[in-house]
Amino acid sequence: MTRPVAPRGVGFDGESGAPGPGGAVSPQRKPGYCNRFPGFDVLDEAAHWDDATAAVVLGRLRSPEPPRFFNAVEEAAADALFDVLLDQNPGNDHRIPVTSMVDSRLAEQRTDGWHYGDMPADGDAFKRSLALLDADAVDEFGTAFAGCDVESQRAQLDAICRRGSAPWHEFVAARIWSLWMRYACTAFYSHPHIWNDIGFPGPAYPRGYAALGLGKRESFEVPDARPALDPVTAEEPAGRTGATT
Repeated sequence: MTRPVAPRGVGFDGESGAPGPGGAVSPQRKPGYCNRFPGFDVLDEAAHWDDATAAVVLGRLRSPEPPRFFNAVEEAAADALFDVLLDQNPGNDHRIPVTSMVDSRLAEQRTDGWHYGDMPADGDAFKRSLALLDADAVDEFGTAFAGCDVESQRAQLDAICRRGSAPWHEFVAARIWSLWMRYACTAFYSHPHIWNDIGFPGPAYPRGYAALGLGKRESFEVPDARPALDPVTAEEPAGRTGATT
């Protein structure tokens, strides 16, 4: 079996060659947003993976497929929802295609295997909640959720989040929030470009790990160059910069 490899020398936005048809693999290099792990690229380890592992991980770099579960209106609402939840800029060339990843998962019924007894199945809950987001946005802002500016979208989602165990339409607010966040974060943090961002070296199969124990690092891992950086505020306390040892 020929091992799949990620192409080198092609910009993520395709400036030196647009991705071809059939879900071409996007380029391997994605700098961390905060440059916490300079020089680290999880795909440098691809040669140590077996074929099945490489196929799964590199498959996540392919161009997004057309939606199979969401319709066009739902896809637009989901795009806006996930962009706000994950603080992704829609115009960013390095944006992770979370909606496409969630769409594939729901189309293939790869759910968590459970759901709250007072909620429908995950796919139905997504479709209904996206429709409700749009309806609320139209009532408050005069346009669908995807058509609102980011501040209005944040205000709408913040109001839902703050309801906690109180109802939001037919849902318990905290439970629909949990559904959105579980799917958003699972997709986002399964992408190799985000592994670069958090210094995660990916699967060590079949090689395995040798440096076992708290605070130990493998030879292929990179120390955090900005350990004091707050990932939420993107601020560093004065005098607390520098890599960990």
